[in-house]
Amino acid sequence: MPRVWDVPVRDSTRVRDARVAAEGAAALAGLDERRTAAAALVATELATNLLKHAEGGQVLIDIVAPPVLREGRAESRVVQIAAIDHGPGIPDVPAALRDGFSSTRSLGAGLGTCLRLADDFGLHSMPGRGTVAVARVGATPRGDGTPAGPAVRVWADGVSGSWSGMPGPDTPGGAAPGWSGGGVPGGGLWPSGVPGGASEDGRPPVGAMACGGLTGHAAVAGGGPGFAGQPGGGRNEPWSEPVSGVPGREGRPGPSDDSPSPVAGVRAGGVNIPYAGAECSGDAWAWVRAGERVTLMLADGLGHGPEAAHASSAAVAALHRWAHLSPAEALRQLHDALKGTRGAAVALAQLDLRAGRLRFAGIGNVGARLRTDGTWRHLLSRPGIVGVHRPGTLREEEADWADDRLLILHTDGLPSRWTPPSDAGLPAADPAVTAAVTIRDASSPARPVRDDTAVAVLTPTPPERP
Repeated sequence: MPRVWDVPVRDSTRVRDARVAAEGAAALAGLDERRTAAAALVATELATNLLKHAEGGQVLIDIVAPPVLREGRAESRVVQIAAIDHGPGIPDVPAALRDGFSSTRSLGAGLGTCLRLADDFGLHSMPGRGTVAVARVGATPRGDGTPAGPAVRVWADGVSGSWSGMPGPDTPGGAAPGWSGGGVPGGGLWPSGVPGGASEDGRPPVGAMACGGLTGHAAVAGGGPGFAGQPGGGRNEPWSEPVSGVPGREGRPGPSDDSPSPVAGVRAGGVNIPYAGAECSGDAWAWVRAGERVTLMLADGLGHGPEAAHASSAAVAALHRWAHLSPAEALRQLHDALKGTRGAAVALAQLDLRAGRLRFAGIGNVGARLRTDGTWRHLLSRPGIVGVHRPGTLREEEADWADDRLLILHTDGLPSRWTPPSDAGLPAADPAVTAAVTIRDASSPARPVRDDTAVAVLTPTPPERP
């Protein structure tokens, strides 16, 4: 059952609660004593900052897949700690990230400590609207020779990014601050070319799990190319296969000179908030890779509570098996897998890295917004409930993918008329930061989320450092 720790920080006693929650998440994620202590300290510092600088806020702790999927390598699950507030914002973000800086006559080690200890650390602050900070702590700290991405980017509204290679207990002196570039390799920052998608010990590709915790479900060996070391082991229909409800498939990439270009890399992340502080959320997000296809899914189990979580977890498990299928075909398979549960609203967005093409299909009220050329476009789902009532035809939408694209999937916990973030720098931000900013800007202390609420984001990998 997915586990989410939602800690409202209104007084100093809740700082301890945030630390204890981080320790509990670290135990479930299998972190050793040293990394558990790092996660606890990061949670403590972020909660303390909420009290000092924003008069309170919210700490969300869960266990997630990393924002990077690499072929041929099984990634460990990581503890994600997100702090969200509606405070005054940080007027000078670069200064606030330096050790010794303080606006409250304290030691000034909070954000600097988080930046050093976390594997990834992202921050976005806007004066008058509040601050979002997201840190991830895994089993092994960075410093493994992974290539860094572009340097930290700062603009008028603040900073949004992700740092890695910072000085830490295992990296004396550390490296210069760098973006934790990463992403699903498609010929860009991360080395590719490893056939199949399993690790040397036969474990399935990692990157799919229920948002907020462990599901206990593994990928199914041989389900598709790149799974359990069996390239082509399952059905992998070509992109030219007709899709029900879309005769002719106009706009399909072909041999013309203006065809979309291959994708250098993508990243995914999400934030999940259980309704009324419950221990589990009925929402779940996942992302998986099968060959050159990357699929991001967001599922919203009917209602909320354990039964809703059971339905969304079943969707996550089924996605592993059917990740090699198109979104419409995968939804048909998920419908059968969710029979006997409450059912769920499910949206699937699949990116073909080689073709640079995005396909989308959904059933139910999971929303989708795609940012293209500075404007937002709705991607429409069909009415129904996966596992209970599937529409007769499933229409897929398609769009080119480029370096400025940004995809946001969200459940109905957000207000029906929420406005997507307008910050032009967010496509380059850590996707979990973008998800948290979306939730922050769509809610307020007086208007909290009204249901289980999850937001999942797909972004390009930032370009390499000049």
